Amino acid sequence: MTITQEKTLAAKVRSDFPILHQEVHGKPLIYLDNAATSQKPKAVLDALRHYYEQDNSNVHRGAHTLSARATDAYEASRDKVAHFINAASRQEIVFTRNASEAVNLVAYSWGLNNLQPGDEIILSVMEHHSNIVPWHIIAQRTGAVFKYVQLNETEEFDLEHFKSLISDKTKLVSVVHVSNTLGCINPVEEVIKIAHQYGAKVLIDACQSVPHMPIDVQVMDCDWLVASGHKMCAPTGIGFLYGKLDLLLAMPPFMGGGEMISEVFLDHSTYGDLPHKFEAGTPAIAEAIALGVAVDYLASLGMDKIHAYEEELTAYLFQQLCAIPNLKIYGPQPTLEGKGRAALASFNVAGINASDLSTLLDQEGVAIRAGNHCTQPLHRVLGVPGTARASLYFYNTKEEIDAFIVALKETIDFFRSVMD
Repeated sequence: MTITQEKTLAAKVRSDFPILHQEVHGKPLIYLDNAATSQKPKAVLDALRHYYEQDNSNVHRGAHTLSARATDAYEASRDKVAHFINAASRQEIVFTRNASEAVNLVAYSWGLNNLQPGDEIILSVMEHHSNIVPWHIIAQRTGAVFKYVQLNETEEFDLEHFKSLISDKTKLVSVVHVSNTLGCINPVEEVIKIAHQYGAKVLIDACQSVPHMPIDVQVMDCDWLVASGHKMCAPTGIGFLYGKLDLLLAMPPFMGGGEMISEVFLDHSTYGDLPHKFEAGTPAIAEAIALGVAVDYLASLGMDKIHAYEEELTAYLFQQLCAIPNLKIYGPQPTLEGKGRAALASFNVAGINASDLSTLLDQEGVAIRAGNHCTQPLHRVLGVPGTARASLYFYNTKEEIDAFIVALKETIDFFRSVMD
């Protein structure tokens, strides 16, 4: 399947994304900031509008028709997400506001109740702040200590270093599946297998993998997995936690309030069944319903096809970037077929500030990200304050990459002329 053949995928779907058909500063928008947030197809936008125009009501609490329709749609989305990642049970899917809340749920519910002084938490230096800061808080309260997996010579997860760090004291390994900065695809199945041999639990940050490749949590055998809807064509304000059923059953509620209770007395409360004991208060109903529609949309395209197309886009992007003098890309190089890393490139051009580069590219209608991408520890390891990042999704095209490269070269030439 070549990029010429698969280009029909982007051609087929681009009309589904209204936001892509606009001009920015008089230039056609080229949106290459998908690792930060993805755009939303009309089907998802229509689902939000339909809920508020036709079904707006609280879920689980009413006997009337609108509440029943809202509840059915909300719970149907849970089934869709469970099927999408091949969870063994719908009870293993907890809706959260985002992946950050999902990590915090595990940290406060499981971490506070299971970690003791001297227990070890293994993270990697490439983790997003959302998979570092909650564990800092929990470690301060429990006395747990950290170990960090370093990068290998190709700026990837150093599996051998991980093997040297893990011990019988390790109680938790929490690592990213795909780095939002390096683009490396980490060997999570092997990490999980090793961790389980030591009796440690494993949480996987799948924000950059669930939207881009097939995920099977039963094959992966992770204990928890988190993802954010807004990176997978769904609205902001919705994400999910997957957890193995026995673990979730044993974990106490994260927050108290309505919806998560069974009975409330003046002196105590009893809690609802899974997954509701973790979903206190009125949930993001419309957003959860729209997440289900986004899952349907991605499934209809085929995650294997999305992944294959993005691999070829990645190969093309790297071919073009690598031809630019004094430009350094961080993370591993893909194969000629684009395999081995995600469809993003974080880079710097010698002598040019990444934020300045991004600002001028915006004037050409090109949207990329610049900064530390919520990976400050990683950027310290790399020895740079920030990077520019171009990140792709299945609605991007080879022609957009060409236009980005032209604009990038012109921007570099402009800065060189000013510096000269």
